[in-house]
Amino acid sequence: MTNQPQPMDADWLVVHPNPKVPDFVLPAGSVDAHCHVFGPSAQFPYAPERKYTPGDQGKDKLFALRDHLGFARNVIVQATCHGKDNRAVMDACRTAGDLARGIASVGADITRAELAEMHEAGIRGVRFNFVKRLVDATPPEVFLGIADKIQEFGWSTVVYFEAADLERLVPFLNTLPGIIVVDHMGRPDVRKGVDHPDFQRFIDLMANNARIWSKVTCPERLTVAGPPYDDVIPFAQAIVEAFPDRVLWGTDWPHPNLKSHMPDDGALVDFIPKIARTPEQQRKLLVDNPMRLYWAQ
Repeated sequence: MTNQPQPMDADWLVVHPNPKVPDFVLPAGSVDAHCHVFGPSAQFPYAPERKYTPGDQGKDKLFALRDHLGFARNVIVQATCHGKDNRAVMDACRTAGDLARGIASVGADITRAELAEMHEAGIRGVRFNFVKRLVDATPPEVFLGIADKIQEFGWSTVVYFEAADLERLVPFLNTLPGIIVVDHMGRPDVRKGVDHPDFQRFIDLMANNARIWSKVTCPERLTVAGPPYDDVIPFAQAIVEAFPDRVLWGTDWPHPNLKSHMPDDGALVDFIPKIARTPEQQRKLLVDNPMRLYWAQ
């Protein structure tokens, strides 16, 4: 029996209906290295413990956006609204074949057989979420156990936290094995400026641990000024300049939990040359780095 679609939250913003064709022409083989699929909930129900209910935005819409913007591949990140049920991401990866990889959310009881099945489907990492408004707290030892299990498969971990939590998380992050990818630059408070100790702590973390990468993503979440997100440029630019071989970029489509405005994904692509200012930086950010991390295994 097919489940009924679940209605989205009343304050959920509708995805931009007609994103522009970007003015910036992406390098051949570019990867949208941070995006999501939501449902469709009749086929892939949202988790009972979810903190929000989005509108359905499935794989067909994601792949149409990929082609419209000029990307060649996607890295699809498990959204918290699906909890630890990774079927929607795995289904999208299987449909796309070599054109997509996935990041899963798993529990401590995950088995080797389950990880092997995920790997076959295209999963290449797990995500640990520390944002309290999105997930319930998980003991660090649980995350460490999961991180140990995935090393056999050559996977990386994605960690999502906010700047205020970084200081307490530094010892834990330095304990994690393998490559660690931080979502959205650790969500800095852009009102404080790049020289503020909070952001410099993140720069120091990357400088002192060569296994830590950063997604220079989501100016629409970090901005105070709004589009075209000029207040976010110095932060992303600083990371790209300092660590060109350890940065990734993605749209974050379909933009979970945004309450202020819904970005035009074409305009987000036009943000890229403002933060990666040379062709070499752009190719590393969009092609070389994601292919090395997610397509080498």
